[in-house]
Amino acid sequence: MSTALHDRDGPRDECGVFGIFAPGVPGVEVARLTYFALYALQHRGQESAGIAVAPLHGSIWCTREQGLVSQVFSEHTLRSLVGDLAIGHVRYSTTGSSEWENAQPIVRDDRRALALAHNGNLINAVELHRELRGRHVPFRSTSDSEIIAALLATHPADSLEQAVAEVLPRLRGAFSTVVMTEDRVVAFRDPHGLRPLALGVIEDPETGVAVHCVASESCAFDLIGARYLRDVEPGEVVTLDADGLHSRMAAAGGRRAFCVFEYIYFARPDSLMNGQRLQVMRARMGEILWREAPVDADLVIAIPDSGNAAARGLARAAGLPQDDGFIKNRYVARTFIQPGQQLRRHGLRLKFNPLPEVVAGKRLVVVDDSIVRGNTMPQIVAMLRDAGAAEIHLRISSPPIKHPCHYGIDMSAREEMIAHGRSVDEVRRLIGADSLAYLSLDGVYEAVSGRRERHCDACFSGDYPLAGTEGSGGKFALERAPLPLVSSAVS
Repeated sequence: MSTALHDRDGPRDECGVFGIFAPGVPGVEVARLTYFALYALQHRGQESAGIAVAPLHGSIWCTREQGLVSQVFSEHTLRSLVGDLAIGHVRYSTTGSSEWENAQPIVRDDRRALALAHNGNLINAVELHRELRGRHVPFRSTSDSEIIAALLATHPADSLEQAVAEVLPRLRGAFSTVVMTEDRVVAFRDPHGLRPLALGVIEDPETGVAVHCVASESCAFDLIGARYLRDVEPGEVVTLDADGLHSRMAAAGGRRAFCVFEYIYFARPDSLMNGQRLQVMRARMGEILWREAPVDADLVIAIPDSGNAAARGLARAAGLPQDDGFIKNRYVARTFIQPGQQLRRHGLRLKFNPLPEVVAGKRLVVVDDSIVRGNTMPQIVAMLRDAGAAEIHLRISSPPIKHPCHYGIDMSAREEMIAHGRSVDEVRRLIGADSLAYLSLDGVYEAVSGRRERHCDACFSGDYPLAGTEGSGGKFALERAPLPLVSSAVS
């Protein structure tokens, strides 16, 4: 992948999960619904995609490959994935390299057969992996997600729910997880609620049949005709089975620490999180940003698409016109074609192309949601100057990112972050803007109507909610013992 496409001035996406239970419901194709739900969650991971299905009390079958959802699944593939229950996953690697073995769902057949999909990152993965290897438990991947799968698949409890209840307190870190056996889908969330997980239902008004599902974000429900019910609570274990929807608390009372960056960057703007629409919250961030850092200007433009909502809010608060200063090529989400040396210095134009007729002679307020490494922002500023912009005032709808995330987001090493060890003015000079201002952390919490003590903002503050986080090493590669190739079916 070219540097221009690979290294946006933002964190790398994490993962998305989905699960559904619909035994014997006419007209409900669980694999097809899972496909479209994953399509809605594609923004959460673009390295690989997978779907596991099973008929009730039957064998688990799984298809997973590297690539986008539309590249992995064809009509023929979906028709072959017949079942009554399914889980799905889109992945961006935070633990374990980007290779087929680390694609999910992970399928295991130990004491019990199961498939598992996980969003998050364990900070005690090395310790748990060492324990399992000491018990001669084999691994086929280098992902911490298989540690969770192995703990559950080898657990002696009679029920999956009991296994989850006993394993969950041993896991440290972020884990929003869906697990499927031959007769149920079980979803659970870490006690701190670091990563999102939501419940939905598809209701047939004529028959009264209710099909329950679970997803990383509510936008997945919108696409498949489901209704958002609520978020899965931190430490809650939810079961979808023949008796309907039921839950238990496996680990209550922990410090809540929902990732505040979900509001700012990761989740789709049409998703609901903690009962609020992200599009509305992001617009409020722009309004507060203008209140905190006004400037004499003629026009507001966004860096698409991440800055769109905040730019609208800022323009509204400022009473300034807003226009499209860039045209974004929306078909460059993933490419394996290198541009070549002659085109490399123009590489960012593969994704963004400025409009001189809009920006020439204007004092611009340029809005984006974050700067991490700062490797493409100078190019964006240079393109706007080449297009004739008179002044460029950068406004970022999040605080400066100075610390890595160890809970499922790839934000680079601390030393690679442009704001680490630098003042705002030093960052401004490196980027080449006429002014630079970030939204304050207080402004973020005002915009989301949230309390800081119920969120994680470690990437801004360095205040990690889980003890021992920085000593965990964050990302790591687990050893994998050579194993013979096995079928993706579990009988």
